[in-house]
This record gives sequence, structure tokens and C-alpha cells, in this order.
Amino acid sequence: MGVFLLEKAIGYARERSLDLIEVSGNITPPVCRVMDVGKYLYQQKKKKKTQKEKTKAGRLKSVRISPRISKHDLETKASLAKKFLKKDYKVKIEVFLKGREKALSNFAKEKLESFLQKIEEEIEIKEEGKLKRTPRGMEIIVSCLRRRI
Repeated sequence: MGVFLLEKAIGYARERSLDLIEVSGNITPPVCRVMDVGKYLYQQKKKKKTQKEKTKAGRLKSVRISPRISKHDLETKASLAKKFLKKDYKVKIEVFLKGREKALSNFAKEKLESFLQKIEEEIEIKEEGKLKRTPRGMEIIVSCLRRRI
């Protein structure tokens, strides 16, 4: 727009109910912009939110089962894991062991394998890592390779 005196620039901004913002003040004359700051900040916030939704990093859901889980509860947890996998989440499946159950790790491993078989009926899964033994049990992270028809 050109070079304005400070008072004239402030008056121009007030006429239009906008804000006068200094873009670069270390040069002569300083560069300013006339705009609505509230609208600008809202657009930046909205833009940041949409970018955050598009990223898939950190999209991890967790499903916990125990070695003494009933058949119906296991099916319910499997359907929950399938739902997460269909939405392109990675799923961490944890077998939680308490007390003396920690000595029965092979039983927990069988329960985890039966759980994975229930999931693989509808969805082909890809194991992101190996079955890990943790202080509280076992865990594995899986993701959806593709849906079976």
C-alpha cells in the first residue's frame, strides 16, 4: 500500500475495525500489516488441528486381556481390537499377569495366540514387533495389513 505515517496507518486500521500489526520492526520504515488478529489466530488454530488429525504417528490403542478371561469377554475384546484396526490404529495387546500367574507364561502365550486368531478371521494383521515379555506379563503390537472379504 505504500509508506504511511503512524497516525494515518492507525486511523486506516480503526476505520475498518482491524488491527495494525508490525511484521518487521528492525528496518526503516517498519513493515506493518492491517488485519484481524482474532480471525488469523482462529485460522492458524484450525489449520494446526487439521494437520494433527492427518498424522498417523502416535495412533496406538491398547487392549488388555488376562489369562483367566472368559470366552465371551475375549470375543468382546477381539471385536474392539478389530474396530481399532479397521480405523488404521496400531493395537498393543497386553496379557496382564498377577501374582502366581507370572509362572504360567506359556498359558498366557496360548491365550494371546487364540486372541490373535480371533482377530485374523476378518483382518489380516501384521506384527509390528515380536512378542515381548514385560514385568507384568506379555505384549505385542499389531497393525492392519488388509481386510479380508
